[in-house]
Amino acid sequence: MSIRLKTLLLTCVLAAAGTASAQEEKVLNLYSARHYATDEALYEGFTKTTGIKINRVDSDDAGIMARLKAEGAASPADIILLVDAARFYRGETEGLFLPVRSKLLEDVIPANLRAQPAPDGGIAWFGLSTRARVIVYNKAKVKPEDVDTYEELGDPKNRDRLCIRSGSHPYNLSLFGAVMEHMGEQKTQAWLKGMVDNMARWPKGGDTDQIKAVATGECEVAVTNSYYLARIMRSDKADDKAIMQKVGVVFPNQDSWGTHLNIAGGGVARHAKHKDNAIRFLEYLASPEAQNYFANANNEWPAAKGVELDNPALKAMTGGKPFKAETIPIGAVGANQVKVQQMLDRVGFR
Repeated sequence: MSIRLKTLLLTCVLAAAGTASAQEEKVLNLYSARHYATDEALYEGFTKTTGIKINRVDSDDAGIMARLKAEGAASPADIILLVDAARFYRGETEGLFLPVRSKLLEDVIPANLRAQPAPDGGIAWFGLSTRARVIVYNKAKVKPEDVDTYEELGDPKNRDRLCIRSGSHPYNLSLFGAVMEHMGEQKTQAWLKGMVDNMARWPKGGDTDQIKAVATGECEVAVTNSYYLARIMRSDKADDKAIMQKVGVVFPNQDSWGTHLNIAGGGVARHAKHKDNAIRFLEYLASPEAQNYFANANNEWPAAKGVELDNPALKAMTGGKPFKAETIPIGAVGANQVKVQQMLDRVGFR
């Protein structure tokens, strides 16, 4: 074989390899615990903007984390989307994330809504949308000033009024972990015992069930994530309209530490093969376009600074005005989970 022919063949091989490499770089393997059909438009928007194809694995948070641990270094995952601060904290402590640097993300995502920096300055995960843990009440039976703080949920004046989902559900564990950060262990345990004493019935169902229970008179006060209430507010169904005639909403602790926020967000997988694409995806989800989509399509509050939302239900909840949100590091909320669970066991909070 002539030198010229060998050179030509080598050039073709290198060109083919370069093409394959370029094609590989246009891929993003996503492990998602977000189960909202509305997110499809976000994925399509990212691919349309960047040309990067998304391969997606859907499961619940526990399933995603178990799969990542089982796959280890062989995992194809590039990006991980989870819901709830406690789950992010657990994933971080178990080494499932790769801390990364992104000036864009660090500029727009508030420090309390992302992981604390690693020694090299990298961030393991970022909150990309938030949901407020609000109190709903029966407008005919309860004065809003009697339930305008979380502390009052455990006050004897609300005896036999409270509905709430399981104390061990991550949404409640995160709320209780936040309260512990504010009040300390001893006062938090006494508060949890007060809530047990105030229950109108034992915990059951999800957040939507608690709202409906307030409307039907099964109880008079309940706790819910704001996006569940917003779904009912935006519904055209007669039953949902009837619920909203009976139910009011309070953003607790506006005169003290602020309303508790939980997060949905994401991080780069520890063994990501397409790290740059993964960072680019997180940056896309922090863009005004995606942040508005979280708000308008799934009734979540934007996590990024300076984003104006146009969601009629979210605006109606607050009278069109900003509400005061707590500013404690969301990672600390997850770190308190074990102690909170022990308290729940001690006071009999199911």
